[in-house]
Amino acid sequence: MTWETVDVLIAGGGNAALCAAISARRQGASVRIVEAAPKFYRGGNTRHTRNMRCAHDSATATLTGPYTEDEFFEDLLRVTGGNTNQDLARFMIAESKGMLDWITEQGVRFQPSLGGTLGLGRTNSFFLGGGRAMLNALYRTAEEIGVEIHYDAELVGLELEDGQFQAARVRLNDTVEHMPARSFVAAAGGFEANIDWLKQGWGEIADNFLIRGTPYNRGSVLRLLLDAGAQPTGDVTQCHAVAIDARAPKFDGGIITRLDCVVFGIVVNRDAERFYDEGEDIWPKRYAIWGRLVAAQPGQIAYIIFDSRSLKLFMPSLFPPIQAGSISELAEKLDLDPQALNRTVTTFNAGVRDGDFDSTVLDNCHTEGLSPPKSHWARRIETPPYYAFPVRPGITFTYLGTKVTRDARIMMQDGRPATNMFAAGEIMAGNVLGQGYAAGIGMTIGSVFGRIAGKGAADHAQQ
Repeated sequence: MTWETVDVLIAGGGNAALCAAISARRQGASVRIVEAAPKFYRGGNTRHTRNMRCAHDSATATLTGPYTEDEFFEDLLRVTGGNTNQDLARFMIAESKGMLDWITEQGVRFQPSLGGTLGLGRTNSFFLGGGRAMLNALYRTAEEIGVEIHYDAELVGLELEDGQFQAARVRLNDTVEHMPARSFVAAAGGFEANIDWLKQGWGEIADNFLIRGTPYNRGSVLRLLLDAGAQPTGDVTQCHAVAIDARAPKFDGGIITRLDCVVFGIVVNRDAERFYDEGEDIWPKRYAIWGRLVAAQPGQIAYIIFDSRSLKLFMPSLFPPIQAGSISELAEKLDLDPQALNRTVTTFNAGVRDGDFDSTVLDNCHTEGLSPPKSHWARRIETPPYYAFPVRPGITFTYLGTKVTRDARIMMQDGRPATNMFAAGEIMAGNVLGQGYAAGIGMTIGSVFGRIAGKGAADHAQQ
């Protein structure tokens, strides 16, 4: 069956797709969304988010102080190690300054500025009700202004002519439908739920990864675009990989499986040995490195060890910590060598140099004579009961994607931008995030480029 031609066809159903749809529709374009997930699971990884990072010049009702474009850019350079398209990154950051107002105009609400352990009250705005509430607000707006939405609608084919989009083939109600459009926006996420694709970069160890994100991001749209001549960016091993509770489900565990306690203890592998500086930097800036670190350890598992003094310094997780009255008992519960864990803890305690402990800043509590060191928040683990969390790599989203221009047009392998194909969100995040992660930046990428892609697609369709 061939459907009526629309101005803009959008593949995906998360934040980026909705921002594109609303933007295009407000330009007067007819818009159709095809979302591979069923309605209950709509929204991709946006369901699991809580906040968005945007530049701003002064405090607001939802932010405690200024966060300049330069500071945002410096944070991005630090977490990516410079592996970013700097021109595109600076452009995105500049555009982010107007996003909070625009998102609010679409019905999304933000909670008052956040205090407490995350330390994000100045840099990040938190959605009132979390990611699902944010999604519901955007869907409500999209429906009210006339965006056509289809669920359980998986894009399975692209029809291009001389590099220009003509139509998509979409599996809907067990049949493959033919959906022509004047412009196309790819906002269907990455491939974190495709273990075979992950193995192309990581090898067999990917079998031990947990997929923190949606099970519906299998990379089908990205694969179709690459096969059709889209220029790739990034590589298969780069992703948002967080150390999450090893007891989490294989897929879709979301943010509640994350653990914020690394900086307040030590992390050991299955040999009961430390392998990285747990106090290198404050958690919201460095938490995303731990998924990759654990992936490099034997069996892709590690254990966060701490004592009763640290129990209430971090946000609770889905699962309670494993508790014991002694380090030896804790080791037995974790199936670790008690002698080895006692030795590691004793050595760590001996290396601690007391200072003024402050969980909110880079304090002066550190170790000496240890390799690896603990640079901040180093306190002896000596006050029972003792606790542990087992952790594995949790893959949230992938960075291999399509290269884009400032106006979100997909770059083709012939070096020219596509005339009527655009991309937004995870599927092009690798342009900005070559590696690493900073809290809330995924939503920034999706919102900024989603809005731009929608406007560009509408403008092209109406020429």
